[in-house]
Amino acid sequence: MSSNRVAVVVGVGPGLGAAVSRRFASAGFSIGLVARTAATCEAVQREIEQAGGRALSVPADAADPASVAAAFARVKEALGPAEAMIYNAGVFRMAGALELTPRELEAAWKINCLGGFLSAQAALPDMLARGRGTLLFTGATASLRGGARFAALAVGKFGLRALAQSLARELGPRGIHVAHVIVDGLIDTPRVRGMAPDRDAATLLAPEALAETYFQLHAQPPRAWTHELDVRPSVEKF
Repeated sequence: MSSNRVAVVVGVGPGLGAAVSRRFASAGFSIGLVARTAATCEAVQREIEQAGGRALSVPADAADPASVAAAFARVKEALGPAEAMIYNAGVFRMAGALELTPRELEAAWKINCLGGFLSAQAALPDMLARGRGTLLFTGATASLRGGARFAALAVGKFGLRALAQSLARELGPRGIHVAHVIVDGLIDTPRVRGMAPDRDAATLLAPEALAETYFQLHAQPPRAWTHELDVRPSVEKF
């Protein structure tokens, strides 16, 4: 088994997931890149490898227990056990109470919440065996406030926050740092730029700056752990 330091990022997209992967890779971590779409992971893998790093792309469904377990097993076999797991998968469906279907609500909850639980379960055995590790969960404004027509997002994000709190209280004394990051604002991604090409960049969260926050959470010494923090652009009202 490899002795490399390994981080697994679940929910790798062109924004935050890619930036977090690059940041951990720049610190010498081998990166397990997990996402539903193989092409997204492979693009980030190429970036990391071209910079001299090591990465493995593993397509998986974050809401499916067998798929998640298989993805983590592949990463462990190829790279080694995870020292850090970053859960960044999420889906957004904006709909009113009479528009949203039970199936849509359940599907959103599975990605926004259940997937975090499944990923933590997959990473934890090796972390507990070593007596150290980090679980980081990406939250949102909807983690704290259920806005009109945001039920599908808020239900899952509230649940993910509760999961992080429960895991932190259970696992902190056993050496596992669990942190929840409330991303309070839009992240500067190609998709967001396409939707609002004239938007001032100062109103958007910079993925690389966010990724630095995630890495610093992982690097915190056990005598000064952060469990939850919120991040937003300086001009964001809150």
